[in-house]
Amino acid sequence: MSENDSWAPPSADESSTPPAAAPPQGPPPPPPGPSGQYPPPMPPQPQYGQYAPPPQPQYGQYAPPPPPQYGQYAPPPQYGQYAPPPPGYAQPGASVPYWAQQGQGLPQPGPAPWAPPPKPGLIPLRPLGFGTLMGAPFQVLRRNPKATFGSGLIVQVAIILVTILFVGGATFWAISRSVSASSADQDAVAAGSVAIVLLSALIPVALSLFASALLQAVLVVEVARGTLGEKRRLGELWKAAFRRILPLTGWYALIAAALVVVLGLIVLAIFAASALGDAGIVLAVLAGVFLSLGSVVLAVWLGVKFSMVPCIIVLERVGVFAAMRRSWKLTTGNFWRTFGVMALVYLILSTASQLLSVPFQFLLPIAVGLIDPNNTGSGLIGAGALYLLFLAFTVVLSAVTSVVQAATVAVIYIDLRMRTEGLDIELARFVESRQVGDDSWPDPYLLPPRG
Repeated sequence: MSENDSWAPPSADESSTPPAAAPPQGPPPPPPGPSGQYPPPMPPQPQYGQYAPPPQPQYGQYAPPPPPQYGQYAPPPQYGQYAPPPPGYAQPGASVPYWAQQGQGLPQPGPAPWAPPPKPGLIPLRPLGFGTLMGAPFQVLRRNPKATFGSGLIVQVAIILVTILFVGGATFWAISRSVSASSADQDAVAAGSVAIVLLSALIPVALSLFASALLQAVLVVEVARGTLGEKRRLGELWKAAFRRILPLTGWYALIAAALVVVLGLIVLAIFAASALGDAGIVLAVLAGVFLSLGSVVLAVWLGVKFSMVPCIIVLERVGVFAAMRRSWKLTTGNFWRTFGVMALVYLILSTASQLLSVPFQFLLPIAVGLIDPNNTGSGLIGAGALYLLFLAFTVVLSAVTSVVQAATVAVIYIDLRMRTEGLDIELARFVESRQVGDDSWPDPYLLPPRG
């Protein structure tokens, strides 16, 4: 090649080098709108490391205030300005929750707030505390006084009337017979009179057992249905109680027979010891003291262990011996709690009865002396009226005492079953099913069949 030859670019046939790449172009413009105009151009994106100022709102749009810097106080919105809702709430005009708009997924549920156990009626459906156990028996009397106090009053009046009729009539007849007897037959007539009076006293005792069983059944039904929010009338309670009156009467008759046997054994031991001579008298006294104390302790222990028998007979509809086994099982491990509640309620009732009865007993002889100071018999009507008033007060007080004591046993029974057998769950299910109109749920107090 010579120096005069000029340079020429190679042709496509002479070189296979690809042509230079075209300069990069921006994204294609968006399509025109329905009016044929293009929207305003997008603002330029800031380069890495550069500060991007926040977009300025258009005319008529709301401009939220800038967030406060670290350590600064965020001023509240001015009057008439819109305050944006906090995170977690739906934005205005949104048709989906705020958490769904932000793409956060379902919210995680927190711990459920504590709610007290339901109390549809007399007591809450949970194991009861000591204060509830002490207050619930008195609430039974206040919640349904016509059925509860009325039942106790009827029972006490019936016992007093029968006692006056039989024992008083037998005593009056025995005294008149002894007065009219001759001196030769005085001893035989006196012995016969004592036997007649003792035999006549058996009728009020038998009636007392029957009436106590009936009152216990009435109060058990009232407490059981009152716990479920029901309020029964006096006739309904007595009708339900009479269905279980025979096994209840058998239970109280068994208690009376056991007391007679124990007292007979103690008396027999005392007489056997006193027959040994002078030393036997001291031995008889010691035997009487220790056997009496031992029998009291044994009676208290067995009384607490078998205290739930009436409730079990009525509510679980079982026999006497099956109820005794159930009561022994329920009170196992809860002896002192059961004994403490029953003893404290008895102490409260006894103290209140004494405080209310002593003023009457103290003022009654004074009032009789003021009515008839010379003891001429002219004030017999006034004295009789005072005695009748005192008797009426005693009957009312006895009715209240018997109702509260029977209700105490029923409340303790429900508490023991809630603690040992989960009865509160069954009661809650029964109440819920009844609220929705389902009456097919079985009686929650009945035990499920075996197997």
